[in-house]
Amino acid sequence: MSFAARRASDSPPRFPLAELHCHIEGAAPPALVLELAARSGVDMSDVIADGAYVWHDFTSFLKAYDKASTVFRTEADFAALAESHLAGLAEQGALYAEFFISPDHARAGGVDPDVYTAGLSRGIVEARERHGIEARMVVVGVRHLGAGAVEGAARFAARPNFPLITGFGLAGDERIGHHKDFAKAFDIARDAGLGLTAHAGELCGAESVRAAIEHLKPARIGHGVRAIEDPDLVSEIAEKGIVLEVCPGSNLALRVYPDIAAHPLRQLVEAGVKATLGADDPPFFHTDLANEYRLAAENGLDASHRLAITRNAIEAAFVEGDVRRRLLEKLGLSALALGAPAASE
Repeated sequence: MSFAARRASDSPPRFPLAELHCHIEGAAPPALVLELAARSGVDMSDVIADGAYVWHDFTSFLKAYDKASTVFRTEADFAALAESHLAGLAEQGALYAEFFISPDHARAGGVDPDVYTAGLSRGIVEARERHGIEARMVVVGVRHLGAGAVEGAARFAARPNFPLITGFGLAGDERIGHHKDFAKAFDIARDAGLGLTAHAGELCGAESVRAAIEHLKPARIGHGVRAIEDPDLVSEIAEKGIVLEVCPGSNLALRVYPDIAAHPLRQLVEAGVKATLGADDPPFFHTDLANEYRLAAENGLDASHRLAITRNAIEAAFVEGDVRRRLLEKLGLSALALGAPAASE
């Protein structure tokens, strides 16, 4: 065994992570946004101060997010964003990641959505080659732009142009519109064979989750934590195997819950709900994926529960079957290195 191999084998194994819920523009570090803004002559002083994003509620968060996203202009910009985001996840121990992409945000920045997606695709390939992490993209429609825009995003996702697009979802301000307004968009995506997810149960209560399930029939719900307010709904989610993409860090930052002790993640898991963990918009909420797993530990989930969360994410990923099998094999090896089984029980 070489000296380098001995050193690697002596290093403690990293806890295996996987992420299904992160918005790629929301993963952009403020320093990178400022650098690109200076190149384009965009004044970002109203949304970035002292190296951090400035916002105080969900509406101002969306404003900061939307403006920061406009500084990415070229295919190379988006490739660099995706590759650096995935490199950071790989360093934290992530085996797999999905991120949300928005053709409407590309257009708002004056970028052709095909150029945007080509750049992000390139970044995924570069990250796979350099860091060994696998990734896919989920196109989201922005609900506060209206049903027509969401249907347009679904049609964009449904095209065969970009094989790394494997899912479709609904994002944006949950307080605007009703889930039934977006049923046609989900039919378009479903007919194209895309995996389906929808944001619900974050700003709005359990009724939002119930409406998303009833009208959109997604395999996964983004956030979904406020389902806890309706025990019958929690039972339904568990029985149907609907997966919740839980983001404790953003829930705390947006004051959905006052602290991690009050967060319902453990209650949901104990009720049989399949949960995953995501950082949502990491620099906006001063978090990252590894921190989400630490928050889960503080919420009372031990290592076996957290390994099950990673398994849930891989099993629920919008990814090809052969890739899923390879990821589950890697998870098993990682769990053995940690001295724990990788089973979901």
